[in-house]
Amino acid sequence: MAASDGGGEGQGRQFDVIVVGAGIMGSCAAYAASCRGARVLLLEQFDLLHHRGSSHGESRTIRATYPQPHYLPMVRLSRRLWDDAQADAGYRVLTPTPHLDLGPRDDPALLASIRNGGAAEVGVDAGERERGDHQEPPSWARVFRVPDGWTAAASELGGVMKATKAVAMFQALAIKKGAVVRDKTEVVDVAKPGEGSILVRTASGEEFQGTKCIVTVGAWTRKLIKSVTGIELPVQPVHTLICYWKVKPGHEQELTPEAGFPTFASYGDPYIYGTPSMEFPGLIKIALHSGPPCDPDSRDWSTGVADLAEPVGRWIDAVMPGHVDTAGGPVIRQCCMYSMTPDEDFVIDFLGGEFGKDVVVGAGFSGHGFKMGPAVGRILAEMAMDGEATTAAEAGVDLHPLRIGRREVLEPVALGATHSVILDEEVTLCERSSFKGLADLSRTCCYKALPHNLLYGYAVTLTRIPLDV
Repeated sequence: MAASDGGGEGQGRQFDVIVVGAGIMGSCAAYAASCRGARVLLLEQFDLLHHRGSSHGESRTIRATYPQPHYLPMVRLSRRLWDDAQADAGYRVLTPTPHLDLGPRDDPALLASIRNGGAAEVGVDAGERERGDHQEPPSWARVFRVPDGWTAAASELGGVMKATKAVAMFQALAIKKGAVVRDKTEVVDVAKPGEGSILVRTASGEEFQGTKCIVTVGAWTRKLIKSVTGIELPVQPVHTLICYWKVKPGHEQELTPEAGFPTFASYGDPYIYGTPSMEFPGLIKIALHSGPPCDPDSRDWSTGVADLAEPVGRWIDAVMPGHVDTAGGPVIRQCCMYSMTPDEDFVIDFLGGEFGKDVVVGAGFSGHGFKMGPAVGRILAEMAMDGEATTAAEAGVDLHPLRIGRREVLEPVALGATHSVILDEEVTLCERSSFKGLADLSRTCCYKALPHNLLYGYAVTLTRIPLDV
């Protein structure tokens, strides 16, 4: 097995693709590139399958109900690629289940998710069933008590992935296809010494030569990209808590995948999600989709234990009464991280600037990316190797909302200085009130924008000019 042994495996060799970061996205990208015969090097700064990032743990969910329509084709593509990888591996990491979305009937995100995902409303309380307001509900519907003013909708495309097992599967498949995998290898710099050449340097002084590079370092994206380019992408690590609660006696079988119990998401405040009881017999995973900002290199592993568990307990008592025991809190607590963008959309794009299309970034998966791993990995590999994502285009996946240069990824700009900022269009002059994000500044000055291709799309230098000039 071509994994790290502390030696110099791969050093001095020329690779077609170097993937930095061996979580789910990097492992899927390494597999996708290896399947095409590329010489691939996959680098991980910690031990393989470590618990310090966002790809570890017992489970993740897959669903097709998204408020943003651009994710539905990606979910469908990813679901097909999960099956392909499982067939290649000879074992399964994904258990299909139904999926249930519920929440306030006037919640725009919930209504858009139901519409985009083709979910069907179901009557999950006794009153609706007696009135015949909706189609005959599934047997598991009696578990949920939907509050007044709420609605619920079920869809068939759901499921649970065994997270750590899935990452290990893609790494093993990549190695099977010839990839070299190195752990305990922290990348500190990516450079372009010449056309068609990428140099990756590590904290230990090793150097690896590649033709292309894919960066998938999760919560460390902001730090690495700033070190490499000077640009600070607003990808904010967030500390989260996974909670497993005890199922009340007599209901253990009722809440399992074998009984058809769904994955579920409850919209509104708080946003709660859960999976069937499967990882630990007699326990069920129900957690809060939120958490405080954190530094991935100096986390307080006890942060937010009460704040992140107590809202979940209250939700369980209100929506799943009589089935899950909340006395004493969750039985098992597991820490994780999200890598959040301001709009919670992914970043999948070329780094651009001096790197052009030779470096591709996959980041900011905002707590909902794991399910998309096989699709994202295929897209990143094709972008690196071909300069475009053919599979995404054929599947109807729109990558435009996921560009580095979208306006939602702009960093705040301080007054009175020269700054670099990422844009998605060329700007020659920013008149007062014309530049999104600088309206508060333009009362006192305007900004001359000088295009220079610093990142993919356009970047500009904004220089303060007094209004009387």
